[in-house]
Amino acid sequence: MNCHRVIVLLVLFVAFRTLPCAAQDTTRRAVTLPEVNIVDPNPQPEQLKVQTPTQVVSTNELVQLGGTLLSDAARRMVGVTLKDYGGIGGIKTVSARGLGSQFSTLTIDGVAVSDCQNGQVDLGRYMLGNSSYVTFANGQTDNLLQAARAVAAGSVLNMETAVPEFGGRGFNLRADVEGGSFGYFAPTLRYEQRLGRRMSLSVWGNYTRSDGDYPFTLYYTLGREDSTSRERRLNSQMRMGTLDANLFYRFDSQRRLHVKAHYMKGYHALPGPVIFYSQNASEHTEENLHFAQARYKRMGKWLEVQLLGKYQRSQDVYEDTAARTPTGRLRNDYEQQEAYLSQALRCYIGGKEKGHFSLALSTDEAVSRLKSNLSKHNDVQRMTALGVLAAEYRSKPKGWTEEGLRVNAHVLGTWIRDRERAAVSEPYARLSPFAGVAYTRGNLTLRYFFKENYRVPNFNELYYYTVGHALRPEKARQQNVGVSYSNTRIINATYFWDNGISVDGYYNRVSDKIIAVPMQNMFLWSMQNLGEVEVRGLDISATSRFRGGASSIFITDDWRRMLDISLTLGYSYQYAVDRTDAASKVYGHQIPYTPRHSGSIALTASTKWVEVGYSATLVGRRYRMSQNTDANVVRGYVDQGIKVSRQFWLKHGKLDVKAQVLNLFNVQYEVVKNYPMMGRNYRVGVGYAF
Repeated sequence: MNCHRVIVLLVLFVAFRTLPCAAQDTTRRAVTLPEVNIVDPNPQPEQLKVQTPTQVVSTNELVQLGGTLLSDAARRMVGVTLKDYGGIGGIKTVSARGLGSQFSTLTIDGVAVSDCQNGQVDLGRYMLGNSSYVTFANGQTDNLLQAARAVAAGSVLNMETAVPEFGGRGFNLRADVEGGSFGYFAPTLRYEQRLGRRMSLSVWGNYTRSDGDYPFTLYYTLGREDSTSRERRLNSQMRMGTLDANLFYRFDSQRRLHVKAHYMKGYHALPGPVIFYSQNASEHTEENLHFAQARYKRMGKWLEVQLLGKYQRSQDVYEDTAARTPTGRLRNDYEQQEAYLSQALRCYIGGKEKGHFSLALSTDEAVSRLKSNLSKHNDVQRMTALGVLAAEYRSKPKGWTEEGLRVNAHVLGTWIRDRERAAVSEPYARLSPFAGVAYTRGNLTLRYFFKENYRVPNFNELYYYTVGHALRPEKARQQNVGVSYSNTRIINATYFWDNGISVDGYYNRVSDKIIAVPMQNMFLWSMQNLGEVEVRGLDISATSRFRGGASSIFITDDWRRMLDISLTLGYSYQYAVDRTDAASKVYGHQIPYTPRHSGSIALTASTKWVEVGYSATLVGRRYRMSQNTDANVVRGYVDQGIKVSRQFWLKHGKLDVKAQVLNLFNVQYEVVKNYPMMGRNYRVGVGYAF
């Protein structure tokens, strides 16, 4: 079905819902519609009528709220815990529902981003500028046609690249420049070119720098009622350049190819912890990352195919100019390489329109290699093979709508083996099950899933800080039960009101958790399977959006939009406690850096004159160590920001002017203990689209 038929059906639907029966013959009048170019092969996924809790936020909404980094998107996700080690250049990692950051996987266009060294990806190294939306799914995404590596994760954060839309033009060009407090400066350029009827190209480049030397108040007592001094953050400067190129090719209505080449080079000073009068100002990292990946999709009535391929190479340097070794200052060089292939096949038994069953098979193969200048374990290689066999039943197959009963189950097979020079380890192997069910009737959806995860120790845990390598993989079991409700109210032909709410309760348990235990001194550690964590939680998310103006539904020209107001609320409760040893002092204590209560607010309002965005992140008290004592408390905080922008239509293009205030009320807080975050700061920017 082509785009013009879709538009006609939408118009007829609105007319029949809003006009009285006696006037239905007026739909026969000729209607002149503007040209609409619908080319996105990866539309924004459903987030309410799904088996596994899924959150979706568009990049346009994030930009309206002032977000620029992938970590800004993760901060808005319910149930997500973000660790931020201070400043714009500080390392940012994410974990969900108390499972730990190693259980979360980042994918770009469905292709996993990996770090074989420590299993954690720094979200501060990825920008939002070339993406269309970001999704976060607990358990896994609600789609059988996906890579096995994504299925193996405990949660999946995916960033989808924007597909060019030309609207009859041959090219698009946009330039932005943004500046702000503490030496922040970020120019961006995006160019899109139509290469015939079926092919298009996009190139996006960004350079970001910041001095990061913001002031903060240093408190010398836990209660913050005694001596203080005004200090300035040291060693927090950063420079990062990113170049991202994409080629899109559409063979026909069913087959599409997307090829991406990505390059990033950065320098990040590592701000140390602020302890009394001391700030460590001698550490920094240098990163050099590039990867090339391709995704091919074929979507048919009987068969769907997805092929993924990727090669990634990164070089990282860690240097401490104050630390000394027999050969001079401390410098560690790391080089990672990975080759990755994924094949996924989904078959609709009886056809997509009439059958009730579908089967899927996904297989992944990867070879990862880590080399370093360390004296031991300086050349390690890992071979990974994953396979998923899945089945799905739907009670209402026609068109595979979301109505009715859906039952989904799969088995994941994991096989991993390490090689260090001539030595080959015993393989890690396991089968892990999943089962999910969802029932949708009208606007209401009920859901439940059970999933087992299997995490093999990473290279850091196995080789670099350990005594002995006899580690068992961590095993996590997830259970989730939830309900969601959505409703679109058509007030009249030009006013729409969308509402949605989802409530999910969950229970997670992690066994054989890998923890570090000191041996003879603080420089010699043993990694052991001693930990067990129990997590009970509740996630609530609610959205409400009012859209007005006849052209706001069918025309994308911003200057004709009349009114668009959106409100999103999120709340998360996490009871994540240590269950390792009943005789231990920390038994039943909340695990480090996991707040019991957290939430978020996002409010955006758009008119044809101005756009306003307000956001707030609320995080309750946490503990920096396993013992929940007053000395280990990390205070809760509320971080608020506001952004105002205005668009001007000129003769040859569109001019955007924006101003933003971050940390609006100048709250001093810490995400990680002794790493003070930036206070109130300002940004202004201008952009021009040809």
